[in-house]
Amino acid sequence: MIDGRNIGESHWAAEAAECANEQGRFWDYHDKLFVKWLGENVGMYQKDMLKKFAADLKLNTAQFNNCIDSDKYASVVQADIDEGTKLGVRGTPTFFANGKQLPIQALEFEEFARLLDPLLR
Repeated sequence: MIDGRNIGESHWAAEAAECANEQGRFWDYHDKLFVKWLGENVGMYQKDMLKKFAADLKLNTAQFNNCIDSDKYASVVQADIDEGTKLGVRGTPTFFANGKQLPIQALEFEEFARLLDPLLR
């Protein structure tokens, strides 16, 4: 749920990705998070695990650990959650085009094409 009330470990994972971004490694860290995802709030995104992922990627761990322990990006992540809530986002993934939320029901190409093609004409 992305409504600011029940964010669990995902909030820490988002903060960790911001911390990795400080070292120019956002996408590497992003990919690591998705490979390791086993479900919401099952322990894979606890701070100790997030630090391990940073070490696995050979980030500057002292810098990363200080960043994640300080909750440096908590307000940035909360601002993203607040914006999503304001826009009516109830979960991920959610897609927008031309300022409107798309009613994507499946992640297949045909579904995207059906909804996006008329907008491109």
